[in-house]
Amino acid sequence: MSIWLIVILVMVASYIIQNKLKSRFRKYSRIPTDNGMTGAEIATKMLNDNGIYDVKVISAKGMLTDNYNPLTKTVNLSEGVYSQRSVAAAAVAAHECGHAVQDAKGYAPLKLRSALVPAVSFASNAVQWILLLGVLMINITPALLWVGIALFGVTTVFSLITLPVEVNASERALAWLNTAGITNAETQPMATDALKWAAYTYVIAAIGSLATLLYYISLASRRS
Repeated sequence: MSIWLIVILVMVASYIIQNKLKSRFRKYSRIPTDNGMTGAEIATKMLNDNGIYDVKVISAKGMLTDNYNPLTKTVNLSEGVYSQRSVAAAAVAAHECGHAVQDAKGYAPLKLRSALVPAVSFASNAVQWILLLGVLMINITPALLWVGIALFGVTTVFSLITLPVEVNASERALAWLNTAGITNAETQPMATDALKWAAYTYVIAAIGSLATLLYYISLASRRS
């Protein structure tokens, strides 16, 4: 019951955080930066300031779909960030470039997360069916549930490794925004606030994944 309570609390917290993040993004999207640069221009400048010239900045569809792809060497900015001239766009663009800087400098947690991507992709596609069959057939083939738990464990480890990667990218972004003069004494706290709420989404996802993993482990242990 305690694990189910944690799962429910995580779901509620996730809903609140997602709404808060969207609210903050809308709010700071209405506040312009002093230099009037777009998210794409800010991303390019941060990359160049860090001596990175082999990464492209491209536009991606959707809202808050921004990401850095180390395989294609692209910073993919959502439509609301790529062409927008605002504090929110600056914060998000700089954050994604923070990942590119991590990649260029060989940041260990990012390298580990990237190495786990193939395993996580496989686990994510198979885990829900294996766990379902494992629960239904627990009295016949209890080992199947443990296989599902092992696969889910891979995704949980990935979520936990993601936390320092995201926090470090935000730290790099905020430091650069300040030193490059993109933000000032008034707008720097806004950029910090926006990235803080974005980070909370990863924290709550990791907690939820860990709680779910513990639930399945307790279920399998009781039936063993």
